[in-house]
Amino acid sequence: MSLTTTPQVPLRRTDRFFINGQWVKPSSDATIGVIDSSTEELYFEVPEAQPADMDAAIGAARQAFDRGPWPRMTHAERAGYLRSIAAKLELRAADYSQMWPRESGALYSLAQYSAVGEAGVIRFYADLATDYPFEEPFQPAASGLAGGGFGLLVREPVGVVGAIVPWNGPLSLIVSKAAPALLAGCTVIVKVSPEAPGAGYLIAEIGEEVGLPAGVLNVVTADREVSELLVRDPRVDKIAFTGSTAAGRKIGSICGERIARCTLELGGKSAAVILDDADMGAAAATLAAAECLLSGQVCASLTRIVVPRNRHDEFADALAAAFSAVRVGDPFDAATQMGPLAMERQRDRVEHYIVKGIEEGATLVAGGGRPKHLKRGYYIEPTVFANVDNKQVIAQEEIFGPVLSVIPADDDRHAVDIANDTIYGLNAAVFTPDIARARAVAGQLRSGTVGHNKMRIEMGVAFGGFKQSGIGREGGREGLLPYLETKTVLLDEAPPQYRLPMP
Repeated sequence: MSLTTTPQVPLRRTDRFFINGQWVKPSSDATIGVIDSSTEELYFEVPEAQPADMDAAIGAARQAFDRGPWPRMTHAERAGYLRSIAAKLELRAADYSQMWPRESGALYSLAQYSAVGEAGVIRFYADLATDYPFEEPFQPAASGLAGGGFGLLVREPVGVVGAIVPWNGPLSLIVSKAAPALLAGCTVIVKVSPEAPGAGYLIAEIGEEVGLPAGVLNVVTADREVSELLVRDPRVDKIAFTGSTAAGRKIGSICGERIARCTLELGGKSAAVILDDADMGAAAATLAAAECLLSGQVCASLTRIVVPRNRHDEFADALAAAFSAVRVGDPFDAATQMGPLAMERQRDRVEHYIVKGIEEGATLVAGGGRPKHLKRGYYIEPTVFANVDNKQVIAQEEIFGPVLSVIPADDDRHAVDIANDTIYGLNAAVFTPDIARARAVAGQLRSGTVGHNKMRIEMGVAFGGFKQSGIGREGGREGLLPYLETKTVLLDEAPPQYRLPMP
């Protein structure tokens, strides 16, 4: 499919759910309209799951785990399916690049490479089949209750997984959950967001094409009430959720009630700490460019910028100049640097916070409104506030849009205190040419990731947050652990495959 601004929906069965290996008619005629974020026009429609649909998806996944072949395959066999999925996903890269900008406001220049990148993530997990220690022998203690002549530490699949993904980066977030879960031997229900269901349908089509056994992968679109049924159902062993901290609190409390496993990748209000020896112009340009990613709709965005008080005005002016120069427009235009927000309510939310910032006395030095040259679409101007007090609402609550706050600090210690004075702890950065200072400050920041001289995220190792930014990690080898349960097996003697051959 070539680049085009003519709306196209490169999916085959948007009128059904993918349950138990089949495209199933919905239980009702309720639908959800997916709106093109750059035109405000209807892009396509999908069915809205009702309780009966969610029940069917959960039942299929439970049956596939308890009675189906998937958990009983070897890891190498499951890895073969993952590699087939990765290959098919690469072939659908152009299709996904048409959907993501329209659903979420992502730039086409980013979207066109997304599927290929996620195929690489799937292959990473497939490769773990060869060297991950799913089973390790050990010698049990000779005394006490252990005894036995041989022990095994076994890591088995956690069971049925409910994967709940948001609208901002749906393909990446599906892959980060489903790929390790499937390798582990779990079965999965993917609950995609009403605003951006395209990636879920794409993955479902690929799962069907590669012949995943029935019930191993199920995909439904649901709103909050029906989504909660997935979280509450005792047939679901684990919930993997990415979304707001408010929703994460609710999900965590429900999982806690029934002692279900959960990983929660939640919100952020991440700080960039600019030290006094940093190049203020370069730091401003770097941060302005980073905030263009998905129009600031990224949980790890560096939206609180803590600068030395005696250089505050210099930095604020540089940031305002850099951010104001960003070209906002059609995400399919190669000259565009920042696209729209994903939906009307998201733009309303961002505008609410801009008004709040002004009311609380912060200094608006760039943006603050809608681009005058764009009459349609959920666009907002790149916005900068200066002289922000860290106690103000715009410095404490996640805005999820291109709004940056510049906060003055007295010294390094004060800057660290400001950076840590938040309920969140997802991402951070330190700007300084001095590596030793960067490492020292990084060690004091309560954050799951700390980058040096730019916004950095490494999903190939581990991604997640401290405090109310979440529980657990996604990505890399660490990202496989939440889909495994550890079992200790104590045997009288070693089974045949662990016995040394006779000389």
